[in-house]
Formats: sequence, structure tokens, C-alpha cells
Amino acid sequence: MMRRTLALALVLTLGTAVPLQAQTPAPVTAATPAPSTLQEAIPVIDAAFDRWQANAHAPGLVYGVVQDGRLIHLRMTGIRTIDGPAVTPDTLFRIASMSKAFTALAILKLRDEGKLSLDDLAETHVPEMANWTYATADSPRIRVRDLLNHTGGFVTDDPWGDRQQVITEAEFTRMLTDGVPFTRAPQTAFEYSNFGYALLGRIVTNVSGRPYNEYIEAEIMAPLGMTSSGYDVFASPQDRRAIGYRWENDAWSREPDMRHGVFGSMGGVQTSAEDYARWISFLLSAWPARDDPETGPVRRSTVREMAQGSNFVSSRSRAGADGQPCPGAGAYGMGLQANTDCEIGAFLAHGGGYPGYGSYMILMPDRRTGLFAFSNRTYAGPSGPLLEAASTLVRGGLAPVRPLATSDILAERYLDLGRIWAAGDVSVAGDRLAMNFLMDRSVENWRTVLGALRTDAGACATDAPITPTGDLSGTFRWTCDKGLIEGRLLLAPTRPVTIQALNFRFTPTPAPAPQ
Repeated sequence: MMRRTLALALVLTLGTAVPLQAQTPAPVTAATPAPSTLQEAIPVIDAAFDRWQANAHAPGLVYGVVQDGRLIHLRMTGIRTIDGPAVTPDTLFRIASMSKAFTALAILKLRDEGKLSLDDLAETHVPEMANWTYATADSPRIRVRDLLNHTGGFVTDDPWGDRQQVITEAEFTRMLTDGVPFTRAPQTAFEYSNFGYALLGRIVTNVSGRPYNEYIEAEIMAPLGMTSSGYDVFASPQDRRAIGYRWENDAWSREPDMRHGVFGSMGGVQTSAEDYARWISFLLSAWPARDDPETGPVRRSTVREMAQGSNFVSSRSRAGADGQPCPGAGAYGMGLQANTDCEIGAFLAHGGGYPGYGSYMILMPDRRTGLFAFSNRTYAGPSGPLLEAASTLVRGGLAPVRPLATSDILAERYLDLGRIWAAGDVSVAGDRLAMNFLMDRSVENWRTVLGALRTDAGACATDAPITPTGDLSGTFRWTCDKGLIEGRLLLAPTRPVTIQALNFRFTPTPAPAPQ
């Protein structure tokens, strides 16, 4: 009965029911091309999650892909309780440390409201910290920013911190009054701290004058339509909850439900896939920076600030699509980890591990795409299949980087570049050149360089569009009779805007192979 129930699955893709594959597709290998359509990619993604769920012994699982503000793929497999009810789109999961992003955004929102500064000493808002003994005599005192970035000098506290979920405000106050030991001086290294985010919860409470969970629910969740999300699991519909289990002795054991408490600010959020997709969409909507009116509960620039961190960068590696190591690096921001990866490129992510639950999320802002997954097994965070899913979408061209818009001034100066090339002489655009330009290379030398390039390349299609790298810079690629010219146009930060640098690189067309 249990095995049959676990096989239940519902797949929703663009509103269309898609049957499960009769056989699990083979893993992607170097010889397997990346899927080029969403319909081809879905079985590959689903197969990775099926393998993970079986190996992790996760009773229930839900995962989704959000793109351009729409949930383009949502799949539920398994059961929310061992009695057999299947996971549905509105099943409620605790998302553990993925809750930290809500706490971080609440702190930033209070900053926007002028109620605190990130460079405030934390003890300004939590007076019990004022008499603490630090690790060294020359230790800096902890700032609010240090708590957000996990650079407060506290020791990593998984799994101890998870079991503090239930402590009361009074118990936390006694802990703070007694002081805590440090593992190092603040601001010297990144070290993940649930305790630090519990302190942020206390700051939200003290600064806002409202319990932190009420502040987040009212000021962030409710405006986003996250009506099923919150912190008090006992107040939520019990017939929708995914019950948490651990796997031991080849069987599931129920984890005790933990009531809402002080450490909820580091990991206490309960939400559904439908609600969390709204959260993902809201975060992604902060990119790119633009002139549109603000529509969210927090400014777009504030959301983007969550990607800024302490810059204590760590390297990491995972298995790539070809089975070889895929190197990457990351640094903790504010409730999100900023990463770069050999296949995915730049992305934000965070995991969650908790008694009874595991979760993971990925944001690819430049690609307008986010992914998330929840399970109801202790510390079963599905980061592996979610990273594989992101890689599948990227390699298949299904999550392309959003191109930057070409600014009017860059387009104008690019036309000037076309005039320069046609004349073989930079002096035809003399009033468009920055004061450094002819100091760095003379008019005569530019004529020599351009003349040689024009001879080597032949006629070139200079009307190819420029690819902006910002409003004042861009790259170009011209197809020529005898090869390819690639270059960069860099403008100066002056008014009027002028050209400060031009770079060209010519690649001749290879000679045909002898017959």
C-alpha cells in the first residue's frame, strides 16, 4: 500500500496534464544533447527528482519552475502523511532556512522605513548584547549587517539551532543576558549561524513594535497574496500539512511538530508551492533595474540588495552534465547565497534543513527563472536535482539571459564608430572623442592601425547591432569579407558622453583544407 501510494504523481505544465513516463529517462551524459524544448526538458528534470526521492526516502515532494512571473512546471509526488494522502499544490511544508530570506527582507524594509541602519550596532536594538565578552580584545562589536551576512563570529549551529525553534521570548532574553561564547572575532570570516538570525528576529520585534512573524505576515506575505503562509503550524489547516518524518532503521519516524518560537526567524516559515511561487516571482521581478512604478511591498532596489554580501567567497564543485567536476564559487548575501557556476552562470540560492523537512531554491534573475523544491523528510534538501534542473534549462537555451537594452547614447556613439571605420580615421568624430582618447594613441597611429585592419578584413557589415554591457559600454561583432572583427566600445562618464576607448580584434577566415 505504501509503495503504491508513493508512486502517485501529478504533473502540471502550462496548465496541461502530462502523463508520467513509463520508464525513467536515462541521466544526461556528454553524448546526450540538452533538451531544446520545455516538453523535452520536463521528463529529464522529473527523472532526476524521481531518483533523488527514492534515494532520499522522502515521503512527499513538490517542485516547481517559475519563469517570467508564471509557474511553468509544477509537480507533486508521494504523500504528505504516511497514512496516504497525496501531496497537492496547496500542501503546506515547512521550508526551514529558506525562511531567512523573509527575515532579511524584513530588516531591509525597516531600514527603508528609517527605523534602523545596517551599520547600527546590534546591541542598539538588542540591549542584552551590550555586556557580552567578545572573542578578542580587538574584536569589533556586532553590527546588524554582520548578522545578515553570517559574519558575527558565532559558531555554526546546525543542528542545535533547529531544536531552539520552540524557545520563548523570555527564555531567549535569559540566554542573551548570560551572553554566548564566540568562535572568532566578528567580521573575520563567514560562518553560518541560526542564532544570528534569531537575533535578527528579535531586532524586527523590537524595532517594529510587533512580533516579527506578525510583521512579516502583514507587511510582506499578505501583500504578495501568500495567504496560506505563516509561522504557526498549529493554526494552519491540519488537513493540508505535510507531516515531517525522519528515515531511520529502514522506516519513517514522525518528527515532533515544533510550535512557533523565537528561532522561527531562522527557519519557521510554512508555505505551499502556490504561495512560494508568488514569492519567487516577486523576487525575480526586482531585476532588471528600471523606471517602472514600484508595485511590491518592498522596493526593487532593496530586493536586489539581498544579493550583496560580506564577500567572504568560498569555492565549490558539483558534478556537471558530462559527469566532470563543475567548479563554482559563492558568497553569502542577506538571506540568499550569491553564486557562480560553470554551467548555470550567476544565480542566487538557499537551502533549508529542519527536523522533518528539507528544501532548496534557486533564482536566476538574468534569466527570469526560479526553481524551488520542498520535501517532508529530515534534512532532505533536494539541491542536487534542482541544480541539475537549472542546468538542463540553461544548456537547452530554455532560460536565456535577458539581453540589456541599448541606451540611446550608446547607439549614437556606435554610429560614430561606423563613421570612423568607413573613413579609416578617428578625426571624423573628433568632437565625440574623450580628452584621453588621442593622448592614448595619436590620430596618425589610429590611421595606421585602422588602415591595416581594413586591408586585412576587407568590407565589413558594420550595421550589426551592438551588444550592450551597460548603458555606456558594449561589444560588437562584424562579419567581413576576409574574417571576423570583434571589438569593444567604451564611453566616458562625462557630459556630453564621449568615446574613451576602442578595441578591435581580427580573426581571419581559415584557409580551406587542401584537397
